[in-house]
Amino acid sequence: MNDSTVVEFSLLGFPAQYAIQIILFCAVCIFYVLIILGNVLIIVTTIFSSKLHTPMYFFLSNLSFLEIFYTSVTIPKMLLNFLLKTSSISFFGCAAQLYFFIALGSIECTLLAVMAYDRYVAICRPLHYVTIMKNSTCVVLVGSSWISGFLNSMVHTVCTFRLSFCSSKSINQFFCDIPPLLKVACGDTFLTEIVLYIIGGLYGFGSFLLILMSYILIIASILKIRSKEGQKKTFSTCTPHLIVVILFFATSSSAYLKPTLKYSSEEESMVPVFYAIITPTLNPIIYTLRNQKFKSALWKIMGLDHGQKGPGRSPRYHSIVTLINKMISTRIKPPHDQ
Repeated sequence: MNDSTVVEFSLLGFPAQYAIQIILFCAVCIFYVLIILGNVLIIVTTIFSSKLHTPMYFFLSNLSFLEIFYTSVTIPKMLLNFLLKTSSISFFGCAAQLYFFIALGSIECTLLAVMAYDRYVAICRPLHYVTIMKNSTCVVLVGSSWISGFLNSMVHTVCTFRLSFCSSKSINQFFCDIPPLLKVACGDTFLTEIVLYIIGGLYGFGSFLLILMSYILIIASILKIRSKEGQKKTFSTCTPHLIVVILFFATSSSAYLKPTLKYSSEEESMVPVFYAIITPTLNPIIYTLRNQKFKSALWKIMGLDHGQKGPGRSPRYHSIVTLINKMISTRIKPPHDQ
């Protein structure tokens, strides 16, 4: 790595007055809290609910765990820069941030493909689901996703930081990413870009192709179901995952498949906001909002049995309410007059 000419970079993602930066700090902080709380809620509910001890929710909890660290690579540094009115990041800090950001993004890409395969087996081969998606198989699939993601990121990070950054050290983005780093590099970056596009393209396109093939087979299987209600119910199990896949690949492809020199300053600042902040915020909401099984498990953990008759409350809830009513109805009588 050539660290002789550049000691640190300047992150100029949101150049604005300090008052506006404080507003941005509050907004980003709210997004970050929602990301952490939403994903922690998914992980805790999956762990403590025996009904969710299935491959589908095992992969979902891994995705939630990943999202927490994925956003923690970039957002805390951005919040700190907002508060301290600084924009600097060290050369090796930038390299580390890029490495983990690309690694975790790559892992998410493969995890989405694994989750698509899980839905394919559940819908197209339901009788063999238990034998195919064994615990050991799930662990191997998740482990392979993590290993391949870190290896993919290693190639991207080494290729990017082998370049010289003597012409400029100002990155028009709020974190270190490949497109803005290539834009401020000295010399010809064409060969580096080709290598990165080929490796990244094969990695991302390979995952996308697996997802596409899985959903083609899923849709073909759903169309064989005679009742419309059965088709709707079966496809509803795939809807959250499909929405997340569309958001992930739409935002990431717009950032990494476009030639570096064709980026405008506004695009450099705003496009990363979608795939680094907004999309991770929406993911927990998408996976839990229409998932009745997850909501039922959550209500049960909280002591509210969503599926029971009557008022729809658990016995624990009724016992608490009864105790409160008795306490309210019991009055302390004054002493009798002598």
